[in-house]
Amino acid sequence: MFPWLVLVALTIPLIIVARRKVYPYIVYPLALLIPTVLTAGIMLNASWLVPALAADALIFTVSLLDLFTLPSTSALRAERHHNKVASIVKNSNVAFRMINESSRRLRLTLLDDLPETFKVEDSIFRSSIGKHETKEFQYSFKPTKRGQFKLQCIHVRSRSLFGFWVRHLTVPVETQIHVYPDLHQLSHYALLARTNRLNLLGVRRTRKVGQDNEFERLREYTRDDHYRNINWRSTARHNKLIVQDYQNTQSQRIIFLIDCGRMMTNESAEMTFVDHALNSMLMLSHVALSKGDSVGLICFSDKIHCFVPPRSGMSQMNQLLHASFNQFPRMVESRYDEAFLYLANRCNKRALVILITNVVDEVNSQQVVQYMQTVSRRHLPISVMLRDHHIFDEAEQTKSLYNAAAAAQILNWRHDVLNTLTHRGAFAMDVFPEDMTTPIINQYLEIKARHLL
Repeated sequence: MFPWLVLVALTIPLIIVARRKVYPYIVYPLALLIPTVLTAGIMLNASWLVPALAADALIFTVSLLDLFTLPSTSALRAERHHNKVASIVKNSNVAFRMINESSRRLRLTLLDDLPETFKVEDSIFRSSIGKHETKEFQYSFKPTKRGQFKLQCIHVRSRSLFGFWVRHLTVPVETQIHVYPDLHQLSHYALLARTNRLNLLGVRRTRKVGQDNEFERLREYTRDDHYRNINWRSTARHNKLIVQDYQNTQSQRIIFLIDCGRMMTNESAEMTFVDHALNSMLMLSHVALSKGDSVGLICFSDKIHCFVPPRSGMSQMNQLLHASFNQFPRMVESRYDEAFLYLANRCNKRALVILITNVVDEVNSQQVVQYMQTVSRRHLPISVMLRDHHIFDEAEQTKSLYNAAAAAQILNWRHDVLNTLTHRGAFAMDVFPEDMTTPIINQYLEIKARHLL
């Protein structure tokens, strides 16, 4: 007579348990099919009424008792272990432990609290953990964005004893991960440098003009070495040609100007142009600091984001890392005038100024040419123009001639800008972001060898 009362009577308990993040599992509706069939049979035979009521009472009683077998938050405890520092677009490992402190076995589905910018495969774990048992789970992730990230909890879904209910829990375990630019390249470079195999990275050996008189190390002879540098005593001791390396006695300065404006929001190889610029900056900084030079950094867009004064010593790498790991491109117009004015006020001594930017319009290109010409009176400037794959792809495709012609016009204009920079006394480089590191290092080594700075 009052079906809405039956609906309310069934709905209110479900709402109450849902407030505790408890929901019916698929076993519950499947079990309700039994009294549903018996109820439909009453229309054929009235004697089915008693079995239908008995089935209803049995399922209701079992489901009610099964509700109390769900674990509480205090029944689970978690621990997470990982490196506090990760490199962008490089795999990192995470291990976490789930400890069952209840008095019965639990069937759990686990998911760690990872940010959306972390790419991970097979991050959902299903396991059965016995009473007072500890199980460890491992996975790897690949961060696609730099910065500081907090992992606050582990999401758990637990099933009841008979499977009528499922409960969603969050087990608190807070840790932090700092995602820095690519740090693996530094150790890879150091390993190749010790074994004299930098040519595998594309780094060329540049013949020095003149002789430096400060001894650096002994190493094996290569075809480009001068015979005067052979150390005959070490050669006789090792029974192979050994040469002496010398380093520059004068500490020189390198200052990076990294554009973080809207044109650096473009992406290449799963990273923004700013990410590639910071990776190359850290790589060249490691090379320069190992040779005794000083390295500084200025990040800018419509304002100055950070400034690291040029200093020498490998401890400067930590300063550069902490200053750059949370620098992101912004959708604003870059103020080159602010950046070069800041450079003029803070850096009076002659230095190698490396500007890394992306220019596709005449207004910004004229500013770059003008300020690079001005700064060349005191410093030695290098302008690194980053290429956009989309423009080059459009110039080479044949489906739309109008798009190809427009892209070709942009490329010709970029070529003219680079020639203008070269004629105004600046080194100009036009490279793809992912291929930027090796040409910059080669240019730096050539400048050092020719004593241009």
